[in-house]
Amino acid sequence: MRPARIAALIVGCLLAPLAFALFLGGGALGLGYLTQRDADGYVTTDTRPLGTGTAAVTAENVTLISDGDAPRWLLRVLDSDLRVTVTGPESAAVFVGLASTADVAAYLDGVAHDRVVELGPDATPVYERVAGDATAAPPLEQSFWVAQASGPGEQQLEWQPRAGSWALVVMNPDGRTPVSADASVAVASGAIAPLLTSMVVAGILLTISAVWLVLWGATGAGSLPPADASASASATGQATAPATAGRYPLTLNARLDPDLSRWLWLVKWFLAIPHFVLLAFLWMAFLLLTAVAGVAILFTGRYPRGIFTFNVGVLRWSWRVAHYATTGGIGTDRYPPFTLEPMPNDPATLDVVYPERLSRSLVLVKWWLLAIPHYLIVALLVGSVRWTRLGDNPLNVDATGGAGILGLLVLVAGVVLLVTARYPHALFDLIVGLNRWVYRVIAYAALMTDEYPPFRLDQGGTEPPPSLSPSPTQGASLVERAR
Repeated sequence: MRPARIAALIVGCLLAPLAFALFLGGGALGLGYLTQRDADGYVTTDTRPLGTGTAAVTAENVTLISDGDAPRWLLRVLDSDLRVTVTGPESAAVFVGLASTADVAAYLDGVAHDRVVELGPDATPVYERVAGDATAAPPLEQSFWVAQASGPGEQQLEWQPRAGSWALVVMNPDGRTPVSADASVAVASGAIAPLLTSMVVAGILLTISAVWLVLWGATGAGSLPPADASASASATGQATAPATAGRYPLTLNARLDPDLSRWLWLVKWFLAIPHFVLLAFLWMAFLLLTAVAGVAILFTGRYPRGIFTFNVGVLRWSWRVAHYATTGGIGTDRYPPFTLEPMPNDPATLDVVYPERLSRSLVLVKWWLLAIPHYLIVALLVGSVRWTRLGDNPLNVDATGGAGILGLLVLVAGVVLLVTARYPHALFDLIVGLNRWVYRVIAYAALMTDEYPPFRLDQGGTEPPPSLSPSPTQGASLVERAR
């Protein structure tokens, strides 16, 4: 596969989440804005109670563009208006004012008050107590407020935001304690609708671009190996498993190097970091393309060949790196090539027979329902299993939290190699067999075959010979021939 095609797939997969976020986020926010604003164009929060045994409740350090070189024109473009509604208990008088943070700090210096530091669950204010023993002067006697409202019943403070650091204060008009009120905040902006529209349009354009890049990269993923196994073998220098009776469509093989270094396995994970970085992007593409293939199978019953070849290449690349450095057995010192294609004399090989037809109905249930029993086994093999005293279940399995049983077996093999300079062949056969199980499940969950993975541990570095017992479909064919 050409580097340009791989780059297109990676860029497309990176663009896709951003595109979906812009499109869905802008659409959801736009819908909320259209349905939640009032007749005056304000979007209002739910009313929340404010209360303190001190002289004031403040929300401080509300910064709208600092005093530096920040673009103050941004506030003019947003064209926003703020409205704070405060209601005292039983129509009692209440004061709400807004001023610069510095003026409020000087005014309440030495006066005990509660400061809102964050909003907890359900937007409930969380307070921080500022200690003091001074008596607050009546707020109505102060001249530094840039906006204020006071009196009995519902009071509304309206303000057009401008640059600076501001503080909102709720008090009793005479400065006495305690303070109790219900408050809500509303915002209106003439720029919200154009901004949300731009988000949706940008999301649509980026989505189209991402889909085009992914499809262009995938359709150029190269051609499948020829149907004749001997032709494929002569072309690549290695055997390619054809569709054989009793053999699973995915074939996985590994060769144990006879002269492995005793210590190199300790740093292979570090040497393989470039592969890990590339594989992270390739697996993003793998997941996205699997979803695209699922839609294609649902409507056509066929797995797009370009996508199939690319996904097989990702599995092949992953198996090479795993066999070299991680849970694949650390069975070779030959550094993995940076390619999706099969290579001559490769110590780790993987191939999947292309399915000419796939079930259109199974695509809806294979990956999330039918494969669940295998997921539990794979979680034990590649996840972390630990005992804990928390909760009713003392056994906790995290399918993504570690190397699992396979990692432990590879560690044992590495320690034996380090001490004795010999790799236990029986342990290598077991490790490869367990990986064969894992990759079969991945191929099935990725919709690459309709054949259910067998609950069978096929150990050994080479794929076991095909079973002599025919499958149900092959048995039916033999019966027809006998007739």
